[in-house]
Amino acid sequence: MTKIAFIGAGSTVFMKNLIGDALLRPALSEAHIALMDIDAARLEESALVARKLVASLGVGARVTVTTNRRTALEGADFVIVAFQIGGYKPCTLTDFEIPKAYGLRQTIADTLGVGGIMRGLRTVPHLWALAEDMRAVCPKALMLNYVNPMAINTWALAARYPDIRQVGLCHSVQGTAFELARDLGLSLDDLRYRAAGINHMAFYLDLQVRDGAGWRDLYPSLRDGYRAGAIPLESHWNPRCPNLVRYEVMEHFGYFVTESSEHFAEYVPWFIKSHRPDLIEAFRIPLDEYPKRCEEQIAAWGAQAQALKAAERIEHTASNEYAATIMDSITTGTPSVIYGNHANQGYIPQLPQGAAVEVPTLVDANGLHPTVVPDLPPHLVALMRTNLNVQELTVQALLTENRDHIYHAAMLDPHTAAELDLRQIRALVDEMLAAHGPWLPDWCQSRKAA
Repeated sequence: MTKIAFIGAGSTVFMKNLIGDALLRPALSEAHIALMDIDAARLEESALVARKLVASLGVGARVTVTTNRRTALEGADFVIVAFQIGGYKPCTLTDFEIPKAYGLRQTIADTLGVGGIMRGLRTVPHLWALAEDMRAVCPKALMLNYVNPMAINTWALAARYPDIRQVGLCHSVQGTAFELARDLGLSLDDLRYRAAGINHMAFYLDLQVRDGAGWRDLYPSLRDGYRAGAIPLESHWNPRCPNLVRYEVMEHFGYFVTESSEHFAEYVPWFIKSHRPDLIEAFRIPLDEYPKRCEEQIAAWGAQAQALKAAERIEHTASNEYAATIMDSITTGTPSVIYGNHANQGYIPQLPQGAAVEVPTLVDANGLHPTVVPDLPPHLVALMRTNLNVQELTVQALLTENRDHIYHAAMLDPHTAAELDLRQIRALVDEMLAAHGPWLPDWCQSRKAA
């Protein structure tokens, strides 16, 4: 029997989506689903929903619950990871409120920037502890990691635990393809694309539509539509933030980025400037978006969870997440292609070895096989390097327990450097390290020589 361990299963709605996807696959419908979370109350809610889902679908899966991570992992074939260290309160709020006092505004702050750096410092030690447990009780299992900051996490995991099989998963590539098809009035089934880069900064290198017996390049239609004001621009993810940033970047860099405008705006120095409120207004950038979204999602998820608990039956329609596809392909041998984040082993030759890269990935009974993408344009490589600098220095800080590299990472962050000087950044990092103290490794509070 296949065993799927879900670490961080207290996120009831996300658990329902991923486990529901798995149960729709005949090869996984009899699986042992081991749900684990440190919050026993939320874990029981998720267990109730999962068991109703099993009953509603009429499958033979078995659901167990535990607050003990090793118990959940024991003998697992697949390990889904979806936790948030420090939660919305206090840690996410801290990631926004302290930088705001310095005049540094953010939108999401979970991937890059000072917020992403702090989240990486909080999260990686727990992923390492999880990897240590996997090494002990399920060394051949595949980790399906949904935890941000995805690139920092993937890089740091591979650097410390190269023997642990892992893939970082995001829905930005397939989600953006849906948006592009909608913007051009096309069927997603008629789209063909190839994307590559780093998580949240991958680009569609090829974007085509079926045209008779052949394929037609879609970039001319995207450019002409944007310039003529004929593109809808609404975001599939967030109605508060239309896709203006992404289309503007395409105008100047020639390629469409896979990540949303509110995310991408804080990875670069061009859109969020305290002395240029006109830019923020023109590109409709939603500052402090993540705290607003968290409040909305907490309310919505609470209501959804209660509705799911009260429902006699729970129906499920497959989502666009990759987890079930991967598990099914490995279990059955039926090949599939997904976009995954991997430690770079020459998959994108222009980017550093070991860095987390996002590339097309073949999945079959032998596991995951990342595709080599040798033709990333040099200006896109240069843009990615600005983000890789921050990721690499955060990973180096974690690996070497060198607090100085936390400052270096923040000083080289494109958005932070565009707003603050070196002394301001140092003071900001000091204040954030102090505020996050209980959530960080002990070495973050003491200096080690560079």
